Amino acid sequence: MKKIYLMAAATMLAAQMQAQGVILDTYIGAQLATEDLNGTARYVGMGGAMDALGADISTMSTNPAGIGLFRHTQVSGSFGLVSQSDGKSFQDGSKTSASFDQIGVVFSTRSGMHSYLNFGFNFHKSRNFNHVLSAAGKAIDGSSQNRQTCIKGVRGDLDTNYGMSQVDELYMKVIENEDGSVSYYDALDWNFNRAQTGYIGEYDFNISGNINNRVYLGLTFGVRDVHYKSYTEYDEQLMTADGAIQPVGLRDDHKITGHGFDFKAGIIVRPIEESPFRIGASVASPTFYKLTTKNITSIHDAVGMLKEVSSDADFRFNTPWRFGLSLGHTVGGSLALGAGFEYADYSTNDMRTITGSGRDWQGYYYENSSTEQVTKRHTERTLRGVSTLKLGAEYKVDPMIAVRIGYNYQSPIYKESGVRDQTLLTSSTYMASTTDYTNWKETHRLMAGVGFTLDQFRIDLAYQYSMRNGDFYPYQNGLSAQYISDATGLTETITNNCAPVSVKDNRHQLLCTLSYSF
Repeated sequence: MKKIYLMAAATMLAAQMQAQGVILDTYIGAQLATEDLNGTARYVGMGGAMDALGADISTMSTNPAGIGLFRHTQVSGSFGLVSQSDGKSFQDGSKTSASFDQIGVVFSTRSGMHSYLNFGFNFHKSRNFNHVLSAAGKAIDGSSQNRQTCIKGVRGDLDTNYGMSQVDELYMKVIENEDGSVSYYDALDWNFNRAQTGYIGEYDFNISGNINNRVYLGLTFGVRDVHYKSYTEYDEQLMTADGAIQPVGLRDDHKITGHGFDFKAGIIVRPIEESPFRIGASVASPTFYKLTTKNITSIHDAVGMLKEVSSDADFRFNTPWRFGLSLGHTVGGSLALGAGFEYADYSTNDMRTITGSGRDWQGYYYENSSTEQVTKRHTERTLRGVSTLKLGAEYKVDPMIAVRIGYNYQSPIYKESGVRDQTLLTSSTYMASTTDYTNWKETHRLMAGVGFTLDQFRIDLAYQYSMRNGDFYPYQNGLSAQYISDATGLTETITNNCAPVSVKDNRHQLLCTLSYSF
């Protein structure tokens, strides 16, 4: 057992930060900006490699020109199950959950002898947040979350114009002494559980067509709504001054809601008139989000709750541009082959503070916002460009039955040196109600599917298995500070270390699409 007293500046008790100018941090932004592979069962079963093949409603959000290959009006809906193979049920989070994934319609109209003008609408879940994350570890040399707050106080990271972070404000109930000093307690171990639920829904409106079955063009306007919820429990076993074991833990209930919009454009070309070989290209603008974050966070000991804090604030967030290239080819009427590549630079994620609002001379409401430069530089150091490779094939056993396989690879979004820096002098730090982070590595997805056609009806089934590993940290590793010891009068160094814990996110998805063409 070890107990060290450190004198803290009175300004550690800085006032709570106001909602004005609030943003969230790099790691929250990464979750909001990334997308899952989801849509119709045919699209998923082929690994998403249909951007040049087209004639599938899911291409509306990846290459809008793919809708230009429809020759009939079609209505479709998709639903299924998602199961986390390495997860466990916790709070509202469940290992397995049902999901309504897609519904849409394409209206196809002839505009010439060999040309069509098509209109479409499609809803799909671009992001499914349902996930349970659990991790535990032994404390290194007694390191702990309460020591982290103590070190930040000694460093002066709590003495800012922004105010004290929510986590630090709560841990002050543990480390603050009556004489104005602070003290930390060694931890024996820690345990972490989080249940995430919710989704990002994407509503796409498309206009597309083709010119003599050689050139296909498409535009999509998308509206997105965000429904993110997480509940976190973080617990430490602390060694008190008298040698007793004292459990201390945080409970965080966090929600993010809001909406955004984007634009997408695409083209598909058949360069050789006699050949079905196609080349596609697409571009998607950033999604421009207006979001609200709400949280209720509390700290507990063995007796009960010591203190509770909450916050409610608005902010803006812009995702990166996305660019895609694709190839498609059919052999006879039985074999279809697709390949695609997509790139998005997530280091350009843009968290923006709302700097003012008002009404113009016509009475319309407006808001001004600006990039938070400290968070921007941290995002550039933490995230990177992500490449996505899509490969897929479909073979028709006969006119009524088709089988499909696919593979999808996504490179890591986080740099190996990425860290959730809790010393940044920005509202993203002081708005934080948790301190953990996971540096996820590359994602591999394997798919298989089958489709059955009966007159104008079609049933498609798909199975997707996605795999990714990550390094989990309960708080920033290696934070240190120097102080003058009351006992010796000498300058000493206090450090807080934590080793990463390997975690997995392996998922199974079963998907069914029902469609009708006329």
